[in-house]
Amino acid sequence: MVRLINDSNIKILTNTAYKILRLQEKFTHIENYNHPQKPPCIFAMWHANQFMVHGIKDRNNLSILISNSIDGQIVADVSENWGFKVVRGSSGKKGSVESTMQMLARLKNNESVAIMVDGPHGPLHKVKNGAVKLAQMSGAPIIPSHWYSPQKTFISLPSWDKMKTPFGKCKILNLYGEPIYVKADATNEELAEARENIKKQLLELEEKAPEIYNEAKKQKLWDKKKI
Repeated sequence: MVRLINDSNIKILTNTAYKILRLQEKFTHIENYNHPQKPPCIFAMWHANQFMVHGIKDRNNLSILISNSIDGQIVADVSENWGFKVVRGSSGKKGSVESTMQMLARLKNNESVAIMVDGPHGPLHKVKNGAVKLAQMSGAPIIPSHWYSPQKTFISLPSWDKMKTPFGKCKILNLYGEPIYVKADATNEELAEARENIKKQLLELEEKAPEIYNEAKKQKLWDKKKI
């Protein structure tokens, strides 16, 4: 069976995806709630919300962890064209170690990183070890991150993660939880507690998002920028 994405068409697909997303950018209006003001930090989000990185401030100092798959190559190329930095990783031991060391170097250089904590293949909403181990090694805080819009132009794609994306004019709110720190000498039990805290905060942000969005709308947050 021929793969839809292969070495012969990947550049065409990358350029097409980038052009579509740049067009959508003109109609996408993202505001931030409770954004951490200073790097470095580890933005932790569900795989479904990976596009929210577009609204994170200072993208030139943000590295996104993206899988080493051929599909991930498109995402990586588009992200770099958009001004983000990229770290490629895999679930294998060697690829995992290499990507961890790269992200650790970025954090020590006072830059932030973004990790989809249940990616790249799920299971859905199961927090894996990457973000927690990185926080333990770097001392940087984990920031649970979520985005939300009640508008019909904020849609879910028919993928395993139900990935969210704007499609047309859309006002979106990026929400951030409270920092989660992991001690350098954390026990396995404490690492498990940190993973559970990430999941708990992400689910709480999802639950609180409609109320916070309505409050932001009352404050005419988007209107202040003359959208």
